[in-house]
Amino acid sequence: MNLLCAGISHHTAPLDVRERLWFSSEEIRRTLPLLKPLGVGESVMFSTCNRTELYSLTEQSSIPSDEIKKILISQKSADGNVQESDLFTLTGGDAARHLFRVASGIDSMVLGDVQILAQVKEGFHLATELGTAGFFMNRLFQLAFRAGKRSRTETEIGDGAVSVSYAAVELAEKIFDDMQKKTALVIGAGETADLTATHLRGKDIGRLFITNRTQSRAEELAAKVQGEVVPFDRWTDIVHDVDIIISSVEVNRFILTAPDIERLLDRHGSKTLFIIDIGVPRNIDPDVKNFENVFLYDLDTLNLMVEENLQKRRAEIPKVESVITEVLAELTHWYSSLEVNPTITALTQFMENIRQEELAKNINRFDPKDRELAELVTKRIINKIIHAPIVNLRTEPEASLSDRLQKMSAIQKLFGLSRTSKDGSDV
Repeated sequence: MNLLCAGISHHTAPLDVRERLWFSSEEIRRTLPLLKPLGVGESVMFSTCNRTELYSLTEQSSIPSDEIKKILISQKSADGNVQESDLFTLTGGDAARHLFRVASGIDSMVLGDVQILAQVKEGFHLATELGTAGFFMNRLFQLAFRAGKRSRTETEIGDGAVSVSYAAVELAEKIFDDMQKKTALVIGAGETADLTATHLRGKDIGRLFITNRTQSRAEELAAKVQGEVVPFDRWTDIVHDVDIIISSVEVNRFILTAPDIERLLDRHGSKTLFIIDIGVPRNIDPDVKNFENVFLYDLDTLNLMVEENLQKRRAEIPKVESVITEVLAELTHWYSSLEVNPTITALTQFMENIRQEELAKNINRFDPKDRELAELVTKRIINKIIHAPIVNLRTEPEASLSDRLQKMSAIQKLFGLSRTSKDGSDV
């Protein structure tokens, strides 16, 4: 198949290079139409923080990979900061398998990434809107979505937290059965605190308080996660109402010490207090864990959880690869019949019509007892005549579409068949 994947990813280029080749939706809209003059019939493109990939289908016997790479670079890097050698290319079945691996999350920087499938879908929908994703790309990407969905439902590739922020929330879920009835306090408003608060809201936490030394950043995060802001110098006032504290601020001293917690527990009562310290340096005095009903976890605990989950995900890769192989076989089988079945049907019907016409003309020459035998023998003769051309058409799934069309055209001319389109109608 004349399928090309050209792109850049965390496997092939550092972040500063990937950043230069990141495309917004509007930039993709401007780029895809530029491929038409190169003989590209269909194309789909998606761009994330870790990869930019373009899938294109041509009707030419050779794929203009160098020209396609030049167009990608010219749209983003006029100063020459991105070279053609920074981009990788894959063709045919290798390109299709790569797409299925991407959609399944096993080619991601974060193994089993759940976001990449939605990002691939977004790229496909944009191409559909632009009219650059046609008959072939629609089938290819629908199968990619199937591979992604099956990988996540039939294997455990997406199970377990593989980020510190999500591990913190997952740990809290193990302590508390019903998060909707619990109250959490996030101390900090940086990237890790932001992700943690987002995950908490995703788990339908009951109440969510945000505090930060810079009040405006706390307000921004609180607005994002439907939380409530607490002034940084007053957050200890609400600890008696809190079940979960997650702290991620840059400090040079503990913001919560053992004497602090002893005093605060007088108002907290016998409720369980779950504290996760993901700050560097540590935000919480380690001696806090010695108090009854207080559970304290730090980065070492979370990193251990993350590594254990990653090991479990790595063990699932062979299962995902098996799913991908099955879906790729579907694509290969479908492609092997692309444009072929209508011709085979027409040839078979053409020969069957001749057989029936000749039998009808000569049926009276046969004794009644021989007519059934004549029917059987003539069918066998026809099947043997058309066997070779049919096998020849069906058993070359890796042949270029143009080569396959040439063979079909030859058969159509030899037998006087009308050309048929993909849907079987005359053209």
